[in-house]
Amino acid sequence: MAGGLTELLSVPESALKLREMRQELLASNIANADTPNYKARDINFSAALKQLTGASASGSGTTLALTASASSSSPAANLTGGPGSAGNALGVPVLYRNDRQGSIDGNNVDTDQERNQFADNGLHYEATVTLITSQIHNMLAVLQG
Repeated sequence: MAGGLTELLSVPESALKLREMRQELLASNIANADTPNYKARDINFSAALKQLTGASASGSGTTLALTASASSSSPAANLTGGPGSAGNALGVPVLYRNDRQGSIDGNNVDTDQERNQFADNGLHYEATVTLITSQIHNMLAVLQG
């Protein structure tokens, strides 16, 4: 029973951790919008989720198929290699956003883009919490008969 519950919640749990990490990065980008030479940072959420769940799913025989859009409108398409995973507990690489139009002071934060990404990530976070809550309610309903 515990194994089933763990498997049921492992992907949403990983997604929540990544969404939290991404929210902190986006908030940092917004806070540093006026900092000279600051480079906006983000993560490739799809690749990071695949990395986290691939490691946990490999032991149970479960596979997770994720596809990433390669369009230029995708946030992941605008990311390049960054400082690596040394600064985070999840071991997910933190990447730099590509300069679309740099400013004179070397800062590449686009506050409109960052705020949109922040709001979008927040909505996805709330949706994941709702999914987890629903799964727990369903499990309780099954247990109670």
